[in-house]
Amino acid sequence: MSGVPDRIGHLPNEWAAKFLTTAVLEQREPLPTVALDRASRPGRWGAEPVRHLVEEAMKRFTPESRTSADAWLSPVLHATLRLTRREAADPEIWNHLALRVAPDYLFWRHPGRPVTNRGRFSGPFHSQAFARLWWAAELFRDGPDYGPVVIACGNQDVLNTVLRLEVILHRPTAQAILRLLASGVVRTGREVNALAQAVNTAGSTLAYEALAPDVPQDSDSYRDWIEDLSGVLVPYDSLPDGPDDGRVPASAVGALVPLFGKLFAEAPVRGRVVVE
Repeated sequence: MSGVPDRIGHLPNEWAAKFLTTAVLEQREPLPTVALDRASRPGRWGAEPVRHLVEEAMKRFTPESRTSADAWLSPVLHATLRLTRREAADPEIWNHLALRVAPDYLFWRHPGRPVTNRGRFSGPFHSQAFARLWWAAELFRDGPDYGPVVIACGNQDVLNTVLRLEVILHRPTAQAILRLLASGVVRTGREVNALAQAVNTAGSTLAYEALAPDVPQDSDSYRDWIEDLSGVLVPYDSLPDGPDDGRVPASAVGALVPLFGKLFAEAPVRGRVVVE
């Protein structure tokens, strides 16, 4: 894609909405790059490394396997675009990335039938195409280990449903859910949704933080990781290293896995055959 800006900037929601016309979303008209630049203000993040990532994703995956790109892109995007959570909560960054830096990736990954969903370009963190991948990596990683992120992003129902749940801000809860996926206890999209609903509902009465205490994350290590960009080369053929700000206690995850397994066994799953 030619004419990519040097920096990822900030594009306000109201301007993003103005530029995302039906003609643009149907790809009958291009996005107005000059007007986008005028409406944006510069940011501190280089656009070129992220641009390389999306181009690599479109090379590695065919249109038929495009959903598989999520599990590859999520960890490398997080390791490349090093944001604080406060920065990542700013939709203007994701607006600019989607509309100005990599709109072709959005059309490739989320093709319209016939209109691409506007929320993939500018929307909540759990639906905006790049924000949801970054936040999936942030919330499902186990300290520096992005392995759980690959499991999470390999299931579209985790991205579409589990990522929305406030309970996954509790890291042992997030890891316990993924443990059930990794072990094959939960497999299908319907089962993921049933587990998510059961865990979320039970969380209103059960204090997961008390049942499975987490440890405080090392904010200094996270800040060092953000600032240490000298010579950073994010690998494409293996998982990068995330911030070494503390792993989730194995004992906490172990305390929740059997509980969540029981909740799932009792949850209604459409189409599941129950043996008496």
